[in-house]
Amino acid sequence: MLKHKGFPSRLPGSDFQFTIRRDNKSGPTALNARERFADRRPADRRADAGFIWALYQHFGEEPFERGNLDAGRLNWVFGREVIPAEDPFDPASYEALLRIDVRRVQASFPNAFSEEFIE
Repeated sequence: MLKHKGFPSRLPGSDFQFTIRRDNKSGPTALNARERFADRRPADRRADAGFIWALYQHFGEEPFERGNLDAGRLNWVFGREVIPAEDPFDPASYEALLRIDVRRVQASFPNAFSEEFIE
């Protein structure tokens, strides 16, 4: 499992996790898109926004390996802002390649690329 050096481990000032420390002994958790309802808590929305901001700051528009990114957090943005970068895609692999769909990020999080975004 690739560990993304320099990637934030969590949303500052919260318990929302962005990375995992070690691989799962029973194998990686499969990625699947989770439904984001309009009535989600503001803290959950901030966590999604902070995660997208961190992904963009760390990887930009280039494909990146899933590695130690938390599957629970990825599932909230997977299939929308974060999409598979390879075909065929293995959702249960730490080596799976993903990429950010910049147009979708701009639609979902209009200020995602500004420095003030996560404040």
